[in-house]
Amino acid sequence: MAQRLGMNEVANLMRRYLEEDGSKKTIEVEGSSLEDALRDAGVQLATPLSRLEYEVLAKGNSGILGIGRVPWKLKVSVAAQKKEVERIQAASTASDEDIEEIPVVKDSDGECFVHLSIDGAMLKVVPPQGKGRRATERQAFDRLEARAVRHYDEELVKELVKQATGEYVKVGEFILNSAADALMSVDIEDQEMKAYVTISPPGPGGCDLSKDAIISFMRSNRIVYGLNQEALQQLEDKPTYREPMLAAEGQKPQNGRDAEMQFVFETDKTKLRLREAEDGRVNFKELGLIQNVVQGQPLARKIPPKPGVPGHTVTGKIIPARDGRDIAAPLGRNVHLADDGITVVADINGQVTYIAGKINVEKLLSLDGDVSLKTGNIMFLGNVIISGNVDDGFSVKASGNIEIRGNVGKCEIEAEGDIVVHQGINAKSGGAVQAGKNVWAKFVENAHVEAGENIVVSDGIINTTAVAAKKIICQGKRASIVGGSYSACEEVNAKNIGSPVGGSETVIEVGYDPKRKARFDALVQQISKLQSQNQNLGRNIDTLVILKKEKGTLPDDKAAALQDLLEQRKNLLEEGSALSKERDEIQSYLNDLKVNGRISASGRIYPGVKICIKEISENIRTEQKTVSFYLENQQIRTTKYEEPDDEFLKRGPPDVHKAD
Repeated sequence: MAQRLGMNEVANLMRRYLEEDGSKKTIEVEGSSLEDALRDAGVQLATPLSRLEYEVLAKGNSGILGIGRVPWKLKVSVAAQKKEVERIQAASTASDEDIEEIPVVKDSDGECFVHLSIDGAMLKVVPPQGKGRRATERQAFDRLEARAVRHYDEELVKELVKQATGEYVKVGEFILNSAADALMSVDIEDQEMKAYVTISPPGPGGCDLSKDAIISFMRSNRIVYGLNQEALQQLEDKPTYREPMLAAEGQKPQNGRDAEMQFVFETDKTKLRLREAEDGRVNFKELGLIQNVVQGQPLARKIPPKPGVPGHTVTGKIIPARDGRDIAAPLGRNVHLADDGITVVADINGQVTYIAGKINVEKLLSLDGDVSLKTGNIMFLGNVIISGNVDDGFSVKASGNIEIRGNVGKCEIEAEGDIVVHQGINAKSGGAVQAGKNVWAKFVENAHVEAGENIVVSDGIINTTAVAAKKIICQGKRASIVGGSYSACEEVNAKNIGSPVGGSETVIEVGYDPKRKARFDALVQQISKLQSQNQNLGRNIDTLVILKKEKGTLPDDKAAALQDLLEQRKNLLEEGSALSKERDEIQSYLNDLKVNGRISASGRIYPGVKICIKEISENIRTEQKTVSFYLENQQIRTTKYEEPDDEFLKRGPPDVHKAD
């Protein structure tokens, strides 16, 4: 029988993958839609969708009535977080303003501005931006002439245009008329959240309003927060007259974000996670309804609440904000909160569930009904109880015990612990049952059964291959072993062995470890195959060596072939040596095995049965009653039937409800 991967190994693999995934930042996912694929990636990477970056590997297609459906395939990674920027700002925390944006340079021409103040006629020349054109001397002269500035220093104006420093410099004089200065008014609106400035134009000889003068006037009118520096500069350089301009704006309060849980597993049980093979086929027996987790695996993370950011009116009043509400971690059974205070971690191996707002890890999986297309195949890191049957073609695998209260068909049943079948096993010559400890059943027919300890059947075993590391016991009113092969290290004990009317051959073997013996036989075959391969290599090598001796040298291709053959022979010899060492160790173990082995029939053993105790075999030729066979002095002898006296038979099958 092919070697199977044990459930403990599955758990170890999951644990190793979990450690690897901790450092993995890029995965490939599939989904029926783009949203489903991204949602799947978010669960696997334990990351909000807003932080995912993805590349479309293949666009999906829903097909027609499901025919020709093509899934979306994405390569998804976690976007790098932006560094936090600390800002010195009273009563405020990180907000959108804290994110440093890359400035976008816009093309703009250079400009000239004239400002009339009590100090004289002031000129400011602004340099161009991007691909903009520089301001010209003609533009500067025109601006001065337009403001009735007649006496100015032309050379100084030219120098200012050339340097374009963006600062106001006195270039001339004008006839001052203080009564004609520009005037302004301030209006506070929208519950003190906005302040508008309206400017009236100056008359002949009147002075313009400077930015500092406007700010001073606003402060005298209680406007102290949210000044729009760009708008105020525009009021100085290019004032818009008799139209209100928004010069200051308050900040609205921002309520803090409430805490939330980010789950690393699927909490919606209605979602089927069907897996598609490379050939496009979907295995409808693999529904993914059971989500196994291992001890120490993160299950969910709490995103802490954020404090609120208070707002401010333009007059400086503080508008309070609500802080985000915290939530308690949804801790259920067999989970705990990690030292970081935000991560929910599994205490044991098992199935993770989210029921009634609690995260639980269940050691016991209880299925009400049959294992069928409704449930799919079962693989569980714990104990499993099935109230119904296991239909043909399905599998049940568990790291603990499995209890099936109905029948088992042509299935694969594997458990690290005991397997208990309340009814019978009829595998139709295709199923297999393998237990790390004991197998308990009412009857077994046309099956392959292996047990790390004992196989116990109450009604009968027919045409079955049974292998037990300790005992095979078939005792009950109708208990019989008929047809098949039965191997046990210590004892095979049944009411009747064989059939009075003949039929299929019944072979009973005891006195050696059947698994070690099977491994020994496999090693013998492997070693024989390697020896045959080595002989063929030797002949080819000898041919090339002789050719080299005759010609003194070999062509490049034949020299390379010889080197390759020598390397192959070296590898074969190393592999053969390792296999021979393992074979010899098993041979020594089997020879030193202290168990003699016993075959017992409380009723009858019929002619045609072949019994083997260690290396001694015998065919039963006459019917015998209440007899036990044992080995003495390399001969099979008989004695009066002896009852199996084992404490585990008195205890009976284990209680699968118990987690241990």
